Amino acid sequence: MIMSLPIGDRMIEIRFHGRGGQGSVMASKILAKAFFMEEKYVSAFPYYGVERRGAPVTAFTRMDDKPIRARYQIYEPDYVIVLDASLIGAVDVLKGLKKDGYILINTIKSPEEMKKVLNHKNIATVDATTIAIKHHLGSQTAPIVNTAILGAFARMSGLVKIETIMDAIRQAAPAKQEENALAAKEAYENVKLGGD
Repeated sequence: MIMSLPIGDRMIEIRFHGRGGQGSVMASKILAKAFFMEEKYVSAFPYYGVERRGAPVTAFTRMDDKPIRARYQIYEPDYVIVLDASLIGAVDVLKGLKKDGYILINTIKSPEEMKKVLNHKNIATVDATTIAIKHHLGSQTAPIVNTAILGAFARMSGLVKIETIMDAIRQAAPAKQEENALAAKEAYENVKLGGD
């Protein structure tokens, strides 16, 4: 089951929640690059609070079939991507999420378990941390999960092909391009979609 929203006549807005050092900002840029490679109009930008490793970071990506004029934060996202489940409770990750919107969480828990925590129906989960560690992305104590989460997003949303995500990663990742691309593919194959 793909958790996709029809693009139709409206822009798709995606908000990333992570911690400094996990690659949220780079994830938003790589996703925008992948959409662009599939001939969509895009924009991607970060919002920094306290700029330090481990502090909450928010990043945004917009995608549309027509030029994007919006230059402000995303307040009512279609999709929310959470790179660190410990942010749930510390940050209101569901704030403004459209009623029919979707949330993807990096966690070992199932979508059903997370539905009880968040009281939201459209949830997918993936253990991006274990995948990142397996592919030696970051360290054991501070894995970089951004590329894995993008692979899971490709499968969950159906908005972008996994091959395009992998190509965008190979072009944009600052290091370990192939390892990052393979982490995305593994997450694509292992994401748990609500109802699975």
